[in-house]
Amino acid sequence: MTEEEKKDAVEVNAEVDEKAKEAETPAEEVKAEAVEEAATEAEEIKEDAAAPVEDTAEEVVEDITDQAIADTEEDATNERKPAKKTRGRKKKIETKEEKPQSEWSEQVVQISRVTKVVKGGKKLSFRAIVVVGNKKGQVGIGCAKAAEVIIAIQKAIADGRKNLITVPIFKTTIPHPITGRSGAGKVMLRPASQGTGIIAGGAVRPVLELAGIENILSKSQGSKSPLNAANATLNALKSLRRFDEVAKKRGLTMAELLN
Repeated sequence: MTEEEKKDAVEVNAEVDEKAKEAETPAEEVKAEAVEEAATEAEEIKEDAAAPVEDTAEEVVEDITDQAIADTEEDATNERKPAKKTRGRKKKIETKEEKPQSEWSEQVVQISRVTKVVKGGKKLSFRAIVVVGNKKGQVGIGCAKAAEVIIAIQKAIADGRKNLITVPIFKTTIPHPITGRSGAGKVMLRPASQGTGIIAGGAVRPVLELAGIENILSKSQGSKSPLNAANATLNALKSLRRFDEVAKKRGLTMAELLN
């Protein structure tokens, strides 16, 4: 054999020995090396996964703080800015003023339709009877006609205030019995004790209520017309006299008159 062939044979033997040694290495060492490599890879993966979570949490906190700062700055700028002037007409502030309540009360007794025969035919109108009073001893009756109901009531109220009378009231009732007449109607009035109330009906009741009388007995006779009954009641109330007036007229004192 030549020298070259010897060298090649030596090299081949060396490679075979190395492979034999590698094959002779125990399986436990191989497993340990594989476990260590797997553990290192797992730690690297965990670190990579945790890093972005921390980054995202910090980013969220920073975004919230930035937004809060921006909102406070906007509020401050809005407060500093003057209010914009609205163009056009100024809005009028409507103030509701409470109207003073009148002491006078009105009550409608009757509204009737009236026809008047004229040359061209019949003229239709409405008649309103209204009682006006302040419940403090003053009362009146108004009667008016008009083409419309509302106008007739308004005219009757005005007429009633023109024809007011003063009623002498003695302890929530009338001083003495009396009878009033109007046309074919007659109304009798009698004093009543405390707690009796107003015993009346029809057109007599509103006249007594608005006059301020609380206890009285009444009886309407004759005509059933509301206007006649109301006028008869007003006539009776107008005819009432106070005790001091009668005593003065007779030349007596109050004690002598009442005794």
